[in-house]
Amino acid sequence: MANSKKSLHVKTGDRVIVTAGKDKGKQGNIKKSIPTEGKVVVEGINMITKATKANPAYGIQGGLIKKEAPLDSSNVMIVCPACEKATRVAHKIVDGKKVRVCKKCGESLDV
Repeated sequence: MANSKKSLHVKTGDRVIVTAGKDKGKQGNIKKSIPTEGKVVVEGINMITKATKANPAYGIQGGLIKKEAPLDSSNVMIVCPACEKATRVAHKIVDGKKVRVCKKCGESLDV
């Protein structure tokens, strides 16, 4: 599915909990979403160590840096800000706009 835009159930800035993998159970905010690949980058989750080469022309110092790697969006669940529980996302039409809603308490997930 090259260059086809998927719709994700989470957006940048959402608080999520990881449901699978080495960081299962950890929570964090989404820094970046990559809809074409169906992946998200979560703050402090799925950390990798990357070796970088120094480049004095750009002021880049070489060495080992730790950064977040993308993980599949199916491995995260959104945490409802109202009930503080991991939940699935429902959609409702409110005032002519489609909004995301918590399945457990019915509160809107979009601010």
